[in-house]
Amino acid sequence: MIMEMGAIGAHSGTGVWRTVYSPEWVEANDLYARWLEDAGLTVSRDAVGNVWGKLEGTAGGASIVSGSHIDTQCPGGRYDGTLGALSALIALRVLKAQFGQPKRTLEAVSLCEEEGSRFPTANFWGSRAITGAIQQGDADNTLGFDGTSIAQAMRDVGLDPSIVASAQRHDIESFVELHIEQGPILEHADLPVAVVSAITGLRHYRVKLTGEQNHAGAFPMDLRRDPMAGFLEIGSGVINTAHRLGRPAVTTIGRAEVFPNGAAVVPREVHFTIDVRHPDPKQGEELYKLHEKLMREVASRRGLEIEWEIGIDKVPCLSDPSLVATFRDAAADQGVPTLTMASGAGHDTQQMAKIAKTVMIFVRSEKGRSHTPEEFSTVDDIVAGIKVLAAGLHKLAY
Repeated sequence: MIMEMGAIGAHSGTGVWRTVYSPEWVEANDLYARWLEDAGLTVSRDAVGNVWGKLEGTAGGASIVSGSHIDTQCPGGRYDGTLGALSALIALRVLKAQFGQPKRTLEAVSLCEEEGSRFPTANFWGSRAITGAIQQGDADNTLGFDGTSIAQAMRDVGLDPSIVASAQRHDIESFVELHIEQGPILEHADLPVAVVSAITGLRHYRVKLTGEQNHAGAFPMDLRRDPMAGFLEIGSGVINTAHRLGRPAVTTIGRAEVFPNGAAVVPREVHFTIDVRHPDPKQGEELYKLHEKLMREVASRRGLEIEWEIGIDKVPCLSDPSLVATFRDAAADQGVPTLTMASGAGHDTQQMAKIAKTVMIFVRSEKGRSHTPEEFSTVDDIVAGIKVLAAGLHKLAY
């Protein structure tokens, strides 16, 4: 299944280029729908193109849902997102074959967009539609890198952006997302599977340091107001702060621009980003405060003007403790060794947590690679993950 799905949008040898509402995305969704039908599930598609497979329960009530996304980075790999959608399908197929109809309704889902690789501001379009977080007019105002609106892209594949609101669900009790880890923790622990206790909080700063532009040779060091010197001190300081706090605190400076960017010029301005993440709400807030205090102190001491704006600001998403316990017990029952860890990356689960209890299952990713054609997980590790998923769903639904 992984290889057949990965052939749709195949790119860069082992990679996949499959953006939302592209011909490749349509073909992959059609294949997923056929596999759902082959598994004996009732198939439906909602207004944004999420594909659902339902195994009706005898007791009715709210559904227990599992799945993930099938869109990719440009290019991404065969596993990120796709593995979760396939694992949900396989788990439900196996449960139906072995145990018949459940008491509680189970559903597998292929979510339409998570990566933002075609529409950078779509922000989990599929799961946001399910949670009712897409507002009137958002589809027209969400533009792709080529200027096309997501509304037009939807119309191009036969979807009606005016009825996005109809995709909202009020009948999901629990959402379980299996995903490759996208990091090296499981590999370093030599374990195949983790149960995720939280998804990290995230804050993006866009910072501007302003000093005074001058000649690099003729202006004495003690008289300079050098924003580059301030940037280097701040950059080193915030990164070292996260390093001293230890895992799972992380801080990254991924972008910097210098003006006027001349080899013999003390710059006038430096613009840079700071990406700060922590899965614990209190410790995350403390990390933000430490970084902001340092930025103000350095700027003041060096006679620089500093200003920043916060772009992304997401609070940590804590997994439901009862679901964490259920899936840890399920892993133990199946003889699958696990650890409990936080996710350092964002996922559709964060959106689904607005309407349902949530938990994630991680499968070991070779060398921690993800968002690259080189990402890889072994069949043995994947099967271990699906065993945990299926056994946990059995506890919840049967």
